[in-house]
Amino acid sequence: MSEPAPPPSRPRAGVPRGRGLASAGPQRTGEPLGRTLGVPALFAIAGAAIGSSIYFALGIVARDALGLTPLAFLVAGAFFAVTAMSYVEGNSLHPERGGASVFARYAFNELWSFIAGWAILLDYLIVIAIGALAISHYLAAFWSELGRPGTELAVAALALALVVRENVRGLAASGLERVLRIQLLNVALLMAVVAVGAVAGSGEPAGSSSALAPEATPTASGFLLAAVIASVVVTGVEAGSGLAAEIRPRARALRRVVLAAAGTAIVMFVAISVVALATVPVVDGATALGGRFLEAPVLGIVLSLEPPWLGLVFGYLVAAVAALVLFVSLNVFMLGLSRLVYSLATNRQIPAALGRLNATHGTPSMAILAAGAIALGLVATGDLDFLARLFAFGAMLTFLIAHVSVIVLRFREPELPRAYRVPLSVKVRGAQVPLPAVLGALLAGGAWVTVIVLSERARIAGALWMAAGIALYVIYRRRQGASTRDRLRVDQSELQEAGGSIQYGSILVPVFGRPLDDDIMGTAGRLAAEDARPGESGTMIEALYVLEVPMALPLDAEVPEERLAEARRALSRAKEVGEEYEGVEVGTATTRARSTGSAIVEEARRRGVEAIVLAAEEPTRIRGGALLGGRGGARQRFVGHMTREVLEKAPCRVIVTAPPAEDVDDDDRDDGARG
Repeated sequence: MSEPAPPPSRPRAGVPRGRGLASAGPQRTGEPLGRTLGVPALFAIAGAAIGSSIYFALGIVARDALGLTPLAFLVAGAFFAVTAMSYVEGNSLHPERGGASVFARYAFNELWSFIAGWAILLDYLIVIAIGALAISHYLAAFWSELGRPGTELAVAALALALVVRENVRGLAASGLERVLRIQLLNVALLMAVVAVGAVAGSGEPAGSSSALAPEATPTASGFLLAAVIASVVVTGVEAGSGLAAEIRPRARALRRVVLAAAGTAIVMFVAISVVALATVPVVDGATALGGRFLEAPVLGIVLSLEPPWLGLVFGYLVAAVAALVLFVSLNVFMLGLSRLVYSLATNRQIPAALGRLNATHGTPSMAILAAGAIALGLVATGDLDFLARLFAFGAMLTFLIAHVSVIVLRFREPELPRAYRVPLSVKVRGAQVPLPAVLGALLAGGAWVTVIVLSERARIAGALWMAAGIALYVIYRRRQGASTRDRLRVDQSELQEAGGSIQYGSILVPVFGRPLDDDIMGTAGRLAAEDARPGESGTMIEALYVLEVPMALPLDAEVPEERLAEARRALSRAKEVGEEYEGVEVGTATTRARSTGSAIVEEARRRGVEAIVLAAEEPTRIRGGALLGGRGGARQRFVGHMTREVLEKAPCRVIVTAPPAEDVDDDDRDDGARG
């Protein structure tokens, strides 16, 4: 996996825009992409789905579930919890982008992997379309014309165009921090709506029915469909799983994020639906949330508050925040879609052309543009009910495969380490079968059958989508001369457009307080600058100084002040040199270790960097500042022990630089020749 790096040089302006989170550039299976994102990133993705889905799902669910709407959302929340558990275990076992598609690959074969991926691809398209459609109806609080048929399509087209543009350019990792802040604002607003609605609700108008009255009781089929549609929130779990290769938290952190996401979903959905029934109650067997306010149900809640001025104030607040939250969720779902398409392309499940990376931005631009166009076509139908039921068809099939895959992997790969295990297991034929995954599989299977039986249009459209996809898959595989069950990997160069180059999300640079450090930071700075974007954080250089502690001393022994001062000087100089390059940020750190090479490898693994730029501790026989690159492989005898250890054990690319030949004395030159 060798790769030449550009020689050290001074900063230059006008570098090409680099890739962000939407990038899907070359990497080995499971290799971290970009800087380590952490648990907040996972919660941000899941939170985006939770926060946005309430704005468009509530109306459809309330229309069908009537007085049992809170119960429908409670069932959906429970399903979210068990599904999140299965996904987290599956991702901790096989940390690759692709979600349920990855689980099915290892549990079954490539055909089932494709079926899961193709089904969730349909859901991404539908959720993007529904979100774009809902934006105009919330903005109608400011200008009523925005919610009319012709105008809503124009607003949705504008929103989709912006989303496509941002995703083609590549979403920066810093964007997830903004997503998390927006979701926290959204939670605060919705909880305020719940509090105010509980106190200042308009009461029950004439003709309204209590939640338990016969007029407010839905049919069995209506309630089942409502509960299935309420599970739209679970799509965020699939989108979050696309970041599995970058998120390597500990088991305790994973448990916390599962509990936090599930708790947020249940509390928010149940609380909002209770207030919804109090402010917009069921009247004569129907609710305005499923009629006049179908596309903007939360706006219907606040506009029904008393006194009217209070509803007006909250109406403007909800409209503004809803439009922002929905737009952010469109970006999140488009990110998940683009990463899924790239995963399918790299595994030869769809033609490589669909996953080809843009030469400038390193994103699957063709897939993103096609998704935007298809989503706009779905918006043009204007049939929210049909889209919601079609969504349920694809989602429940995907989640069924995900749960079953996690159960099967308990039998097939019982000894592989799992940072998180679904709790409450029972022993079956020597394997620990997780009961929550069994429950999730039963719920998903039952929900899928419900959609097939009760929704003819969704059944036909869903079957046509799956049949077309499987036909495409089989034909493509046969033209490749390959089995439909075996795994194939595309050569990464096939997905690079002409002029494209490998770029990096984060780089680790060990420094040693030597003059060569400037050249090393210059090499890393140039690589980082090529991935930088004006106005946003680009590639992160992480400068590391290893304090090697001799075996005679304990690892936590006091370090002499002179060594600490030397480390501070080296890191300060590294930061100064690296940040001369446009758009580059340099972080600094020290670590104690017995072995410098082992420390570098461990830090690279812990931080999830994409590349290590390293100064060899002994000269090579290659003159003129030549560069060596590699990861693992044969032992390199022309470098010292530390460099050799990093080359053989690093979890990412390693770019090794040597000093110019004229800087090497005769003794070193002789040693290098003997090596």
